[in-house]
Amino acid sequence: MAKKAKAEVAVQEPEIVTAPPKKQEKIIVDSWEVKPRTYLIKGRKQPLTLTIPSRHTRRNPLLYFDADKKMQRELRYATNMNSPFVDEQKGEATLGHITFRDGTLSVPQENQILQKLLSLYHPLKGQKYYEFDAVEEAEDELDSLQLEVQALNYAMEMDVDQAEAILRVEKGSKVSSMKSKEVKRDLLIFAKKKPALFLNLANDENVELRNFGIKAVEANIIKLSQDQRTFHWGSNDRKLMTVPFDENPYSALALWFKTDEGVEVYKSIEKRL
Repeated sequence: MAKKAKAEVAVQEPEIVTAPPKKQEKIIVDSWEVKPRTYLIKGRKQPLTLTIPSRHTRRNPLLYFDADKKMQRELRYATNMNSPFVDEQKGEATLGHITFRDGTLSVPQENQILQKLLSLYHPLKGQKYYEFDAVEEAEDELDSLQLEVQALNYAMEMDVDQAEAILRVEKGSKVSSMKSKEVKRDLLIFAKKKPALFLNLANDENVELRNFGIKAVEANIIKLSQDQRTFHWGSNDRKLMTVPFDENPYSALALWFKTDEGVEVYKSIEKRL
């Protein structure tokens, strides 16, 4: 019977995560670099301890499909072996645990078997944890900063009407009571906190039309029925349009304003606003 590595004493029972089956691609290991590696748990919640499967069992399958050999290969973390594949391990195996503490697992360069198991073959990579890459992290951070700068520059040059239209997506009818400087300030805050969403809205040609429709309803020029299915004139209750099923009424109204009939209604509303 294989000897098991002595388990460390934790403050609480470690949470055990099983590996679901997934489609695996062929791994290229020619460029493997010998270096210390750090692995981090995905998500915001970081348990005190998290243990992931370190050997294949019927309950917790740990298999890797080898495209060259066209077969499933059993994985096992044995601290006294040079390969994570069971069919390449000879003799008595000393089994080890794979435990993240406070969301982190640091593996020294001397422990190549665990590194390769976690970086190349473990089915939970990308699902429950990922390998920290300082260069990749820096590139992602740079991309985020550039996106933020782009959004802030765009917000600075935006006129108040367009700013109001975008901000209404976040704040709703509250925008109507805000002064221009408040709108500008909140727009910059929005662009800084959610630059990708801000830029998407800024490039959405229907945002201003949606805002136009909301303002028309607030001014009682047109009315939206209680079931949010139809728009009517506020003065004589004549029906203007029916909202398609399962659509946002103001998004549908914005598209309707682009039709021949809608353009005429738009011009009429514009004069009254």
